[in-house]
Amino acid sequence: MEDIVRTLETRGFLAALTDPEMQKVFREKAVTLYAGFDPTAPSLHVGNLIIIMGLAQFQRHGHSPLVVVGGGTGLIGDPSGKTKERQLLSEDELHTNLQGIRKQLERFLDFSPSLSSPARILNNAEWLLEFKFVDFLRDVGKHFRLGEMLAKESVKLRLNSDEGMSFTEFCYQLLQAYDFLHLFEQFGCTLQVGGSDQWGNIIAGIDLIRKLRGQTAFGITFPLLTTASGEKFGKTEAGTVWLDSERTSPYDFYQYFIRTDDRDVIRFLNCFTFLPAEEIKGLEKSLKQKPEAREAQKRLAFEVTSIVHGETAATKARADSEKMFSTDRAGLDAAQLDPALTTELPSAVLEKGLSLVEVLVNSGLSQSKGEARRLINQGGVYVNDERVQDVNHLLGPEDLIKGAIVLRAGKKNYRVLHSKT
Repeated sequence: MEDIVRTLETRGFLAALTDPEMQKVFREKAVTLYAGFDPTAPSLHVGNLIIIMGLAQFQRHGHSPLVVVGGGTGLIGDPSGKTKERQLLSEDELHTNLQGIRKQLERFLDFSPSLSSPARILNNAEWLLEFKFVDFLRDVGKHFRLGEMLAKESVKLRLNSDEGMSFTEFCYQLLQAYDFLHLFEQFGCTLQVGGSDQWGNIIAGIDLIRKLRGQTAFGITFPLLTTASGEKFGKTEAGTVWLDSERTSPYDFYQYFIRTDDRDVIRFLNCFTFLPAEEIKGLEKSLKQKPEAREAQKRLAFEVTSIVHGETAATKARADSEKMFSTDRAGLDAAQLDPALTTELPSAVLEKGLSLVEVLVNSGLSQSKGEARRLINQGGVYVNDERVQDVNHLLGPEDLIKGAIVLRAGKKNYRVLHSKT
C-alpha cells in the first residue's frame, strides 16, 4: 500500500504522531480510523477542511474512515481550545445540525458500501445515551486518574480562566475516550485523527483501549492552521467561511481562497486539493516567476470551490470574479451573477436618490453607517470604478450603466446594484 504517513507529511498534514511505528503498520495493512465533528452548527466551515481532507487522503490510500458526528458529546461541548463553556444545544438543534453535516461530508468521502474501504457516518448518541451514570463511572471513570486529567492542557487552560470549568466539561475527555474504545470494539478502529488541540483526548482513548483490552491504538494530529499574517484560517471581517452555500455563497467562498497570501498558497494547495505534487510544483514555479498573475491562487480557489460546491458552481464563481475584476465590464449582466453579489433596486426608489452610506450597509459592504462613512472619507469606496469621497452622495438613475451600478469597497469587495421596474 502507498505510504499514507509519508503523503500526510509531504502535504503538510502532520503535527504529531503518538507512535513512530504506525508508519510501518499502515504501510502493511489497511486500517480503520476516525475523526469526530461537533455538531454546533448545521454547517461545517473551512477550519474543518484539514481534518476532512485528511480523512479523504486516508480513503484514497485504501483505509476506511469513520466520521463520528457528536450527537452525544455535542450535548456536552468540547472544552478544548475554549476559554468559555459552550452553550448546550437542544436535541432538536442537534438533529438539524447532524443532517446538514452529513450532506456536506458526502462531497469529500465515498460512502458506497460496495467499496473495499467505505466511509461511514456514525452518531455517538447511539451508544453514549444508552449509558446510565453509575454504570459509566464504574466501567469507564475508574480507569482515569485525576492527576492525569488535571495535567491536560485543555483542562489547565480552563481552570486558570475567570470562568473556570464545569464538571460537565471536565468529563468530556472520558466520553471521547469511550468513543474510541467503542469504535475499536465494533469496527476494529485503531486510529484517531484530529486537530492539535485534541492531543489530550486522543491519548485518553489510546490509554483506555490499552487498559481495558490490552491492545495498541494510535493517534495523529493535524496542525491548527493560521495564515502567514497570523490570522486564524477561515475567519474574515465578515465572520466564518462556511461550507454551506446558504451561509457563504460559492462566489464569496471562491473569493476567500483567491485572496490567499503568496506565502500560504502552496501550503493550501497541498492540504486542500488533490492536485498531484508535480502540478503543485509547477504552480509554485509560476508563483515565483510571475506572482502578479496569481495562477496558484486561481487554481486553489477553483479546486477547493469545485470540491465543496461542485464544478458548475466553481466555474460560475470564477466567471463572476473575472467580470468583477475586469476593467471592461461591457458584457456584465447582473441577472446572471451570483445572488450574493447583487442587490435589486426598484427604479422608482432610485429615481428619488439613494444614500450611498445606506446602500453600503444594506448591500453588506459595510457593517454599519459609521463604518461606511469612514470608508468613504478614506477614499475606499468606488461607484462604477470612480472614487467617491462625499458621505452625502446620492445614487441615481444617471449612475446606471446597462441597468446596473457597480460598487466597490476597498480593493476586492464588490456588489452590483441593478434596477428593477
